[in-house]
Amino acid sequence: MSQIVPQAIIAKKRDGIALSKQDIEQFATGLVQGQFTEPQAAALAMAIFLNGMETSETVNLTMAMRDSGDVLDWSGFNLPGPIVDKHSTGGVGDKVSIVLGPMLAACGCVVPMIAGRGLGHTGGTVDKLEGIPGYCVDMPLPEFQQKVLDIGVGIIGQTADIAPADRKLYALRDVSGCVESIPLITSSILSKKLAEGLDVLVMDVKYGSGAFMQEKTKAQALADAIESIGNSAGTKTKSLLTDMNEVLGHSAGHHLEIIECIDYLTGDYRCPRLHKITMDLAIEALVMAGLATDATTAEQQLHQALDSGQALVIFNDMVAAFGGPADLSDTYKKHLPQASFVKPLLSPKAGTFQSINVYEVGMTLLELGAGRLSLQDKIDHRVGLSDFIALHSKVEEGQALVTIHAASEAAWQKARARLLKNMSIS
Repeated sequence: MSQIVPQAIIAKKRDGIALSKQDIEQFATGLVQGQFTEPQAAALAMAIFLNGMETSETVNLTMAMRDSGDVLDWSGFNLPGPIVDKHSTGGVGDKVSIVLGPMLAACGCVVPMIAGRGLGHTGGTVDKLEGIPGYCVDMPLPEFQQKVLDIGVGIIGQTADIAPADRKLYALRDVSGCVESIPLITSSILSKKLAEGLDVLVMDVKYGSGAFMQEKTKAQALADAIESIGNSAGTKTKSLLTDMNEVLGHSAGHHLEIIECIDYLTGDYRCPRLHKITMDLAIEALVMAGLATDATTAEQQLHQALDSGQALVIFNDMVAAFGGPADLSDTYKKHLPQASFVKPLLSPKAGTFQSINVYEVGMTLLELGAGRLSLQDKIDHRVGLSDFIALHSKVEEGQALVTIHAASEAAWQKARARLLKNMSIS
């Protein structure tokens, strides 16, 4: 590769000229090796933010960042089925990955899920699983691959060796005001997911008050871009647009969401909205993977995976294999302690529960201790919110709207006040 000249690459994009594949590969390599300084990388990110990228540029950036680190190689494994994963752009109460992975594995998929942590008002799959005593979210990739082969599914966090160019660029985007660039968001998401060596990827792109992309038109543009770039990069990719104007499921908070996942897999309770989104994503995955001829067949296979208990068995096996308790679905009350102060928030009047600001729900969770403002912040896995009343429900004065799980009465009172301020009962 020829000598890297950061200024020349930055100037091309500044002037609206498409970057070549070589330009982009030099940028990704130079970012990891230090030949692109942080100010230079931030300058290029701003030029991309202002001038955009052609499809070919975004594909090349995705692949260059993917190839800047480890890429899972499955060629030495005798896989029983296609390699499939799902990713969400993040929300409040989104525990889909934890139930969908075992369901897909029960239907014949191999699911190597490298997931993220929550930041700000959104929750993270890795944080939820890390609340299970002993569950290891950080391990060498060959060991992870073997566990996925043995069980059918595994979920860990991103390692330092997965897409390191993206890791550096992601941090610079935040401090340079370039977060909301669709080419940069798309390449960031896909560089990490395609490092898993996938055959199929289904994307859950959210819009609404609790989403990263709140405006539906912007979320649709991101969904279209991810689908286009993923397919152009050689991985069958499908994006679904889903609503985050309401908490997903009936709980938000790490232990509470694990319990809801167990209830879902056992069949004790499946929130209709959570069930629909999970099924929609899983159906797309099975059809694209060639494991079902159509949506009806895929739905039947998924119901069989749930009704037979096979998805639950795989969930328990995964938890145990990654260091957690055996048979967690039977023993979770022993392993997942409750918060110190648990009490419902009662409706101040009768009427119809019209709306809730889900962003503010996420910030309430952060104040309770269930979220973080920086990746170094500690999380209290016990606290959270449960038993949310559904939107548009009729309520009576004094009826429970949500149960607050807090570390103290003072924290409960603070959460109550913030939630009431962001709920509308008409």
